[in-house]
Amino acid sequence: MGLDEHSLAKIDGTRVLVVGDCMLDRYWMGDVNRISPEAPVPVISVQETEKRMGGAANVAKNIASVGGRPLLLSIVGDDEAGHELKQMLEQEHIESRFHFDADMNTTVKLRLVSRNQQLLRADFESSPGGAALEAGFEAFKQSLDVAKVMLVSDYGKGGTRYLSSMIKLAKEQDIAVYIDPKGHDYSAYQGAALITPNLSEFQQVAGDVYELDDIDQAAQLLMQKLDLQACLVTLSERGMLLCQRDAKPIHQLTRAREVYDVTGAGDTVIAMMALARASNMSYEQAIGLANHAAGIVVSKMGTATASLPEIVLSMRRD
Repeated sequence: MGLDEHSLAKIDGTRVLVVGDCMLDRYWMGDVNRISPEAPVPVISVQETEKRMGGAANVAKNIASVGGRPLLLSIVGDDEAGHELKQMLEQEHIESRFHFDADMNTTVKLRLVSRNQQLLRADFESSPGGAALEAGFEAFKQSLDVAKVMLVSDYGKGGTRYLSSMIKLAKEQDIAVYIDPKGHDYSAYQGAALITPNLSEFQQVAGDVYELDDIDQAAQLLMQKLDLQACLVTLSERGMLLCQRDAKPIHQLTRAREVYDVTGAGDTVIAMMALARASNMSYEQAIGLANHAAGIVVSKMGTATASLPEIVLSMRRD
């Protein structure tokens, strides 16, 4: 059975435990009309500023935007950006349990934009210390009874150092773990139910594969090595390929009608996959939901979400 409006009704109120690296996305927008006399660089006259939740916070917002109920666990700095993130989550009625680390800086991505074109991005970040990581791990252990699905948003910022232990504890409680991976070493993801790399990320681990059959063959080897149930590889304009252990892969073409900005699309994919599975949807239904939602968010600027009415409209257009 494919995705339909009846299956979408299962989402309402479904709990998902979200763990990972949060960040604050800042946008400074304005016009560029001259070159600096100090150096050959454009001068932007900033006329508007905007802030959005990024990373695991954006994942949680994606879940909430379609009616799910996320609980977000993260370590952030005890700084302005960290407290801004907490306040933004509260305004969206998203439950969170933050550990504020006075020795780290909350990750901030500052983007300078003119006429809908990103000119420059500046990143501010540091990793949490050992005491903060231990406190975060304790908070995780106390939150295991929240949901039957755990989502990990790994942005490589150091907040998932205890991930192997987290996966082991989750599996002991029959909690399925869904991971948006990072880097070239996936050993920490051993035993997860699903990982969702894009093709570039997958190639870092599995080799220079491009054709669908080759991707599936490489995914089968990776799943066997890491004891994974499934691997969803996002393929940009070619859509998505869901590979499952010893099963025929499921390929869906992209639902995007216009690609404007791919920022945060991976957050949407993992959010919808985990939420769908937590709502007892099949993998085929889950990939359909993720595909429709991702096709919507890439048509918007910056980190964005898809609402349930937008997803229903996208389904009806098909």
